[in-house]
Amino acid sequence: MDHIADRETNLREHLEQQARLTFAERVEFAIAGALIAALDPSGRLAEPPRLIADALGVELTLLEAVRQRMMRFDPTGVFACDLRECLAVQLAEKNRLDPAMATLLDHLDLLARREMRALMERCAVDAEDLTDMIAEIRRLDPKPGARFDAEPLRALVPDVLMRMLPDGEFMLELNPETMPRLLIRRGFHAKLAVNTPRETKSFLAERLQSANWLIKALESRAQTILRVAAEIVRRQDGFFRFGIAYLRPLTLRDIAEALEVHESTVSRVTSNKAMATPRGVFEMKFFFTTALVSANGDSHSAEAVRHRIGRLIEGEGAAAILSDDAVAQILQKEGIDIARRTVAKYREAMRIPGSAQRKREKSLVG
Repeated sequence: MDHIADRETNLREHLEQQARLTFAERVEFAIAGALIAALDPSGRLAEPPRLIADALGVELTLLEAVRQRMMRFDPTGVFACDLRECLAVQLAEKNRLDPAMATLLDHLDLLARREMRALMERCAVDAEDLTDMIAEIRRLDPKPGARFDAEPLRALVPDVLMRMLPDGEFMLELNPETMPRLLIRRGFHAKLAVNTPRETKSFLAERLQSANWLIKALESRAQTILRVAAEIVRRQDGFFRFGIAYLRPLTLRDIAEALEVHESTVSRVTSNKAMATPRGVFEMKFFFTTALVSANGDSHSAEAVRHRIGRLIEGEGAAAILSDDAVAQILQKEGIDIARRTVAKYREAMRIPGSAQRKREKSLVG
């Protein structure tokens, strides 16, 4: 179990954690998920933002607003479209993107050809300044995604294929490339069973029964994956037809109740599974949102609750520091059924110190 607990978080998981803490709006969080799925192993976008926005059915300006915030995620520079933008974001984070440095980034081709005199003229700097600027650029990371992952970020391979029929209905099928293939060589079994002792025949019969059971189990699992995918498509029909603004709140329990299976079954068959749709390839978990339920039955996304906790703490005064209990009571009055330990968990995930430390820090500032 130790090696499981010590497993390093990969780039996709690391970025998803930051997205959950950054985007409270469901549409923005969904856009963030699509951008994460579009990354190449270096951490840059494998597709132009315009194509991603068109596939999602959102305005390019909205997608760009989300992308600009995500480029400041850790590691800084992911989600850039090219090398220049990747380096520019890292320099801006260090407050070093001045006009001369921006001009240098605009002429990386001259730097590659070592045309120093031309660079000095365009950047309006002397040789000493240019040397310092080049040294600073070399200290940046041109492939921030590559250094993070213990293994390369892999492209999503769909387990379910979806297409629209001429009548406007959607058709789903399993991707044969991702499904395990098992066949029983019954002739081989029959050959072995001839003129063999009773114990051997009994052993072969048991192995044949086990093989048959395994094949039936795999077939049943494949059908469950298709059923779950079909229910997701039915629930998220608006998203597939009109875009991300029509993505509906959805939980594992919703699917489980509709299919009359256990919630853990839905969790298993959607874990690490992806679906190819007319709007792109998405992990199945993309279509689910976690929620907290209020006393009157209304749902509040966990992302929105985290955002509210952050805003409450951000607005506290030096003389009125909010404890986790106080935050929980405020949220309960707002209709959100949440425990103190859940507030503490969300606060720690956002890297916000406890009330005692915040009080000390604000007293020093005051």
